[in-house]
Amino acid sequence: MLMWYAILGFVVMVSGIAFIYVSNQVAKFDFIIRLSYHNKRIGRAIGISIVMLIFGGLWLTINLMNAVICVVYLAVFWFLSKFIFKQIQKTRKRLLKYDYAGIAAIIFSAVFLGYGWYLDHQVWMTSYVIKTEKNIKNFKIIHFADSHIGTTFNALGFAKHIDTMMKQSPDMIVITGDFVDDNTSRQEMLEVCRKLGEIKVPYGVYFAFGNHDKGYYDPAKRGFSEDDLIAELKKNNVTVLQDEAVLVDDRIYIIGRKDFSEIQWGSQRMDMDKLIENLDKNKFMIVLDHQPNNYDDQEKSGVDLVLSGHTHGGQLWPFNKVGEWIGANDRTYGWERRHKTNFIVTSGLSDWAIKFKMGTKSEFVVIDVEKEEKSNYTATINANM
Repeated sequence: MLMWYAILGFVVMVSGIAFIYVSNQVAKFDFIIRLSYHNKRIGRAIGISIVMLIFGGLWLTINLMNAVICVVYLAVFWFLSKFIFKQIQKTRKRLLKYDYAGIAAIIFSAVFLGYGWYLDHQVWMTSYVIKTEKNIKNFKIIHFADSHIGTTFNALGFAKHIDTMMKQSPDMIVITGDFVDDNTSRQEMLEVCRKLGEIKVPYGVYFAFGNHDKGYYDPAKRGFSEDDLIAELKKNNVTVLQDEAVLVDDRIYIIGRKDFSEIQWGSQRMDMDKLIENLDKNKFMIVLDHQPNNYDDQEKSGVDLVLSGHTHGGQLWPFNKVGEWIGANDRTYGWERRHKTNFIVTSGLSDWAIKFKMGTKSEFVVIDVEKEEKSNYTATINANM
C-alpha cells in the first residue's frame, strides 16, 4: 500500500509541474504578451487563467484524472517540441517568426489524445490458436474482461458487443473480472446480466471476480452488493467461480480463482496446488484469474491455459508496463507460454476511469483450442483492427 501512496504522490508532483510549465508556455504566445502589455507577471496570470479554464472544462466533462492526463501529455509534447524547434532555429541561425513549438505541441497532443480516445472507446477482436496434446475435441472460447459497465459504454453498448462476440459461434464464454464498476448503477447491472442470460452456447458462461466487481465503497453508493451481483448472474445462467472448478463435457475444467485483491484486503484465496489437487490432470484445465500475477505457481501446477485481464493492456504509453516494473503483474498484455502452460492477458472491453488507451486498444479475445498430435504446445495470434 505504501508503494501506491508513493506513486500517487509522484503523480501529484508531476501534475503540478506540468500545470505550471504549460501555463508559462501559454504566457509566451504573442497575443498573450500583447494582451498583458509586455508585463510578465500579468502574462503569467493570463496563462494560468487560460490553462485553469481549459483544465476545469476537461474536469467537468471527462473527470479529474483525464484532465490531469491531458495536461501532462501536453506538457511533455510541448517540452519535446521546444527542443526540436530550438535545434531548427540553431540550424537556420535566426529566430522563428511564430511560436511554432507551441502550435505543434497543441496540435500533436490533440491528435495523440484523440487517437487514444478512439482506441479506448472502440472494441476490436483478437484471435489466438492454442494447441494441446490432451484428448479433446476442438472448441472455441470467447474471453473478455474489464467491461466496467458505465465507463465507455452503457448496457445497450454492452449488448451490441455481446452480439458481435456471438457472431464467432463460441462454445463457451468466460469473463475474467471487473464486469461492473464502482459507479455502475443497479439498473445497468440488471440489464447486462439479463443480456448474458440470452447467450446460447454449448458449454455455458463462466465468471470470476475482479477487484472492482465487489466494490470499494458502501453498496448503497451503486445500489447493489456483491451478493446481488452473484444472484443476478446465477439467475441468468452464469456460473460464478470463487476458488472453484467445474468439469465441462467430461474433458475441460474451468477453474475460477478469487481475485488477488482478497489477499490485499486481508482475506484469503486458495493456492493453485490446493485448488486443483483433486482434479484429473489429463483433462484440459482453464484458469480464470483476473490479475496476471501468480504465473510461477500456475506454471508449476501444470494447468493448460490461464486467462486474465486487469492491466487494460498497459493503458498509457510510455508507462504501459509499470505493473511489471513494480512487480504487481507478471505480464501486461498478450500471449506467453511457460513450459506447458499458456497465459493470455486481454486489454479489456473498456477501462476503469482513464478514457484513453495509448499503445493498446479495447478488445475481446477469441481462443481456438485445437488438438495437436505432436509434442508441441504453440499459440498463434491474429489481431484484427
